[in-house]
Amino acid sequence: MRALGPIVAAVVVVLLLVSGTLYTVDQRQHAIVFQLGEIKEVVKTPGLHVKWPLLQNVRLFDMRILTFDDAEPLRFLTQGNQPVLVDSFVKWRIVDAKTYYVSVQGAEFGAMTRIKQTVAGVLRDEFGVRTTHDVVSGERDHIMARVRDKVDQDLKRIGVEIIDVRLKRVDLPPDVSESVYRRMEAERKRIANDRRATGAAEAEKIRADADRQREIIVAEAYRDAQRTRGEGDAKSAAIYAAAFNQNPEFFAFYRSMDAYRSVFRGRNDLMLLESNSDFLRYFRDSLGKPSQRR
Repeated sequence: MRALGPIVAAVVVVLLLVSGTLYTVDQRQHAIVFQLGEIKEVVKTPGLHVKWPLLQNVRLFDMRILTFDDAEPLRFLTQGNQPVLVDSFVKWRIVDAKTYYVSVQGAEFGAMTRIKQTVAGVLRDEFGVRTTHDVVSGERDHIMARVRDKVDQDLKRIGVEIIDVRLKRVDLPPDVSESVYRRMEAERKRIANDRRATGAAEAEKIRADADRQREIIVAEAYRDAQRTRGEGDAKSAAIYAAAFNQNPEFFAFYRSMDAYRSVFRGRNDLMLLESNSDFLRYFRDSLGKPSQRR
């Protein structure tokens, strides 16, 4: 049993030496090997690798795309000194582990601080020469493309690649929002009043045109009615004239009977005429000729 003690101790020492000699690099990582505090090499190949124990140490860097999302919105001035609050985020990744380590000591916080400063400076320059409308909607995509290219060009010096820069929100500060909203409301009311006035003018124009057309239609209808009535009266007169010419005495008798029927329609109808009135001619004839009446 006493002989096993040194053997176990030797095995443990060997295992410690082996574990200090081997290290693994994931396919999503790069590794920097340091020898006595200085950079010896950068390992980009994934798998199992060997280092000198005690003399060398390894630091791993994640090469995947990372997100920097600033919690506090930044305040910028657009053209005309109009302030805006901008909330943005940045997609970035490490492309050169050695340069990244030398520039920011491999600290992610240091890299994000540099990203924030660079993005803020570029956004300030881009917003300062554009109106609020351009920033919010008019040239937003074009602005962000320029910002991404400029930030990427600057941050390549620290071994970082900028994948994308996006605006989540662009708002007016509370101290100017109220006045802007009042101006917008007044402008919308002015547009509404202009459109109502235009609509009222168009309505009057349509109504006047409809009245004119109605007058024309009524006049034409009256003209046609008068013409039709005249033609009917002419035909009626022609028919009466033809009937009168065929038998004037019978026509006169028929007209007189028709007149009697119209005049004496009710029991209480009364008409005062002289006895020698031509209207009563057929009554006098019938009273003077009893034989013909029978």
